[in-house]
Formats: sequence, structure tokens, C-alpha cells
Amino acid sequence: MTLPSTLVEPALPHAVGPVSATILDTLSRGRPTMHLRPIDVPIAEADPYGLDLQLALYVLYELHYRGFHAVNARWEWNPALLHLRGRLEDVFVGAVRRDVGDIAPDDTAEAEMDAISLEPVDGGGPSYHLRDHGTWEQMREYFVHRSLYHLKEGDPHAFAIPRLAGTAKAAFVAVEFDEYGGGRSDRVHQHLYAELMVAAGLDASYLGYIDHVPADALASVNLMSLFGLHRELRGAAIGHFASTEITSSPGSRRLVDALRRMDAPEPCVEFYAEHIVADAVHEQVVRTDVVGDLVAREPHLETDVIFGIRARDVVENRLADHVMQCWKEDRSSLRRPVG
Repeated sequence: MTLPSTLVEPALPHAVGPVSATILDTLSRGRPTMHLRPIDVPIAEADPYGLDLQLALYVLYELHYRGFHAVNARWEWNPALLHLRGRLEDVFVGAVRRDVGDIAPDDTAEAEMDAISLEPVDGGGPSYHLRDHGTWEQMREYFVHRSLYHLKEGDPHAFAIPRLAGTAKAAFVAVEFDEYGGGRSDRVHQHLYAELMVAAGLDASYLGYIDHVPADALASVNLMSLFGLHRELRGAAIGHFASTEITSSPGSRRLVDALRRMDAPEPCVEFYAEHIVADAVHEQVVRTDVVGDLVAREPHLETDVIFGIRARDVVENRLADHVMQCWKEDRSSLRRPVG
């Protein structure tokens, strides 16, 4: 099985509106200057969850990951781009906060984690649909949606490591160590997902489908980057991390059942089978040693942890609703079809 090089910087995506066009045009220039020269874009008119704003944010965040081919690496810390990113973030996180709503003073992170650990036997999201009725083509679309995260799995949350201390840090790193294959490159979850993509006849290149996925798929990853890159949001980053680990195992089990029913290639099954076992163990570590220790050490962050859990629900539910609406109407959930 031939996989694309994980070291190649991806190409810049195509602009979809005035905000993303301005940013992509800026990055296409040569060596940046380091003084602040504000970049004028019509942010006030942008939809917080819209494709233009979400693509713009994704591109700006990607400068802190692998960057882009032929884009000068010094753009990562260009003051003008950081200033613009901050304005876009304010619009995005403001919308998420409105959708999350108020968090009661007596709400606890422990109760929040208990709530998300209880899933209905018959839900209405993509994994339930794929398990019971989905087609192989719908499964391949699902793989494409998730490729933007799984081909960088572990990386967005890793930004939180230097912001933690004590047991929370040690336990967090232990979970991330598993995400990175326990020291084995062939077991890194990013690599396993690349194998899944190839087995499914899809492009396994990093960001290979950024021009295919809708805004809600971009927002799902942008929320992780937003939380991870801001120390003030470290509690939200841990809440998001906890929600990811707690909900992963049952969702992965449904996808394994779906893939077995479809007689899918074994690498597709293996990726989700790995998460059934690993994330079931991770859940207990995250609950007690990561969230528990963080809240005990910094009790003022408990509300932020709850916000991170609920914020993930907001963006994930938007993506799930989009996918299910498209499938119910017997049409693709992607912006562009895949081969």
C-alpha cells in the first residue's frame, strides 16, 4: 500500500469569498514584513459558520501546523495576520458561545462527562445511519469529512500540553502518546487513517479534500485549533479533549458494525476498531487524571471545561445535521464530488 509523504506541505486551497480571497492573496506574496499593517476585510458581513470565514480561519491556523507549499514560513507570526485571525476568532467563538448558552453556577464537569457518556441505542446521527442503512458511497463521504481531523489527529489538542501541570499533564501526554502510536510510526493514528483512505480509494494527502468539505467540517477542526492556541481557553481545550475521548469508543463501534456490514477493506475497519479499545481506556484516564486534576488545581476553569464540552456538541451537531439532511435528500454532503 503506497501512502503519500506526510512531510509534503499542502497546496493552498481555493478562495470562496472576500475574506478567504484576501488571506490567500496575502499568503501568495513573498517574504512578509513584520510590522503591523491591518488587513481590511468585510468581517462584519461574514457568517460565523459560513464557508468563507471558516476557510479563512482554517488557512490561518494551518500556518501553525504544516504551513503551505511555496508560502513563506514567516507568515506564521506576521502581526497583521494575527490581528486579522483574532477578529475572525471573535466572530466564531461569539457565535459558539451564543449557541452554547448560559452555564449554571452549580453545573459540574463531572456531571457533564456523565451526560455525554450515555448515548441512545437508536440515535439519528451519521454513525447510526451508516450502521443501519448507509451505503459505501456515504461512508466514503464520511471519510472525506473526517480526513481534515484524522490526518492531523492528536495535533490540535497537543497545543494544550505546555499549559497543564502535575497529574493532568502526565495523564494528558499518556493519552496523546497512544494517539501517536506509542512510539511506532506505523501505529500513529494519522497514519492509520491514511491507510484507511487509500483502502477506500480516496486521496490520503494531508488536506487533500479541503476544497471538497463544507463549512461545518472546517469548523469542527477550527474549534480545536482555537482552543489549543489560546492559553485563556485551556479549560475549554481540555473539555473538548474529554468529549472527544468519551464519545469516540461507542461511535467507533457503530462504524465498525457499519463497515463489517458493507464488507469494507480491513484497513477501514482497523482504524475504528483501534479506537474502540484505546478510547474506552482513555475515557477513564481523562475523567479522573486530566479533568479531575485540572479542576482540583484550577477550580475557576471548571466552567470553561463545561463550555468546551458543549461547544464541541454545537459544531459536531451542525456537521451531523448537514450530512443527514443531504443524505435524506439523496444528494452528496460534499461541496465537490470525489472519484
